[in-house]
Amino acid sequence: MSLVLDSAAQDLLFREARTANTFTDEPVTDEQVRAIYELVKYGPTSMNQSPLRVTLVRSPEARERLVQHMAEGNRPKTAVAPLVAILSADNEFHEELPQLFPHFPQAKDAFFGERPVREASAALNAALQAAYFIIGVRAAGLAAGPMTGCDMEGIRKEFLDGDHTPLMVVNIGRPGPDAWFPRSPRLNYDQVVTTV
Repeated sequence: MSLVLDSAAQDLLFREARTANTFTDEPVTDEQVRAIYELVKYGPTSMNQSPLRVTLVRSPEARERLVQHMAEGNRPKTAVAPLVAILSADNEFHEELPQLFPHFPQAKDAFFGERPVREASAALNAALQAAYFIIGVRAAGLAAGPMTGCDMEGIRKEFLDGDHTPLMVVNIGRPGPDAWFPRSPRLNYDQVVTTV
C-alpha cells in the first residue's frame, strides 16, 4: 500500500529534508511565518491545549543577545540565519482552555490546577507542536535548523518569563552552500515497531 501524499511532497517534508547549517540571505517574511502557523495549528495536542509559543528574533540587537546563549558551534549559523524562532511551552496554557476546549469548561481547573501537572503537559504537547512547526517550515519550501545546544535558562531570562519554558531555537531560511551534513542512519522498521 502506498501513501496518499505524493512522492514529491514526501521528499519535501521527510526524505530530502535536512537540518540546515547555512542559509542564503533571502528574508523570511511575516506572511510566510503566518502561513506556516495557519497550517500547523491543526496538529493535535491533548485536550487541544496548544501550549507552543513562538518568539521571532528579528532585530539585530535581539539576535546578538540570543547568539550569546548559543553553544559555540551553533553561534555562526544563528548569527546569519534569515530568521530565528525561539519555541517555548506556555505553562499557563490552561487559561486558554475555555476557548480551546469549550465542550468541557471545567478542564482548566479539573486537570490543570497544579503547576507541576501543567508543566509536564505543556512540555510534551509543545514538543509535539514544535515538530509540526518544523514540518510546516519545510512545507513552506524553507529549511529549518532546530537546536537545543544553548543555555535554555539564559534564553528564558533574556526573552521569556517564568511562565514559559524554552524548548529549542530554530534557524529558518533558504538553504545556502554546503547546508547539509551527510544523512545520518535511521532505525529500521523492525527495530522500532512491535506488535503485541
